[in-house]
Amino acid sequence: MSEIKLFNVGKIVNTHGIKGEVKVIRITDFEERFEKGNILYLLGKADGELTPLTIKHHRKHKQFDLLQFESYDSIQSVEPLKDCLLTVKENQLQPLDEGDYYYHEIIGCKVYTVAGELLGEIKEILSPGANDVWVVKCPNQKDILLPYIDDVVKLIDVNEKKVIVELMEGLLD
Repeated sequence: MSEIKLFNVGKIVNTHGIKGEVKVIRITDFEERFEKGNILYLLGKADGELTPLTIKHHRKHKQFDLLQFESYDSIQSVEPLKDCLLTVKENQLQPLDEGDYYYHEIIGCKVYTVAGELLGEIKEILSPGANDVWVVKCPNQKDILLPYIDDVVKLIDVNEKKVIVELMEGLLD
């Protein structure tokens, strides 16, 4: 049997109120991920057990998404869910527009300069503001922070796990 690939879409950080709502920090750009009736998979903290959860209700509150799941209608029922990840299975991923990529497609790509020099491998993606920043792990030196902008990223080939960049002045300082 092949291993099920899971992709994180949120993290339950706390309960909210007494009727079974949970506070979720979103790790997805897809608004429709949290629509009523959708199924998310809770990844158990201790045992790694997958529990399917059907969304009963969704609303936004401050910087959080508040979710309530079918069959979870009290604070006691959702208390054990705190600090767990909410995931989707690979077949729940939506097709992206040309030139858009999922984080898991970018992380692990080797980064080369336009001159063909290997810089390192993308180990993490940060989303601090206007554009993403790719963290490139470089052998024998500190990580490089690459802004994901057209002036820097010249080519992305997720099939070959290869990215070609043109370094702007100051990026290697």
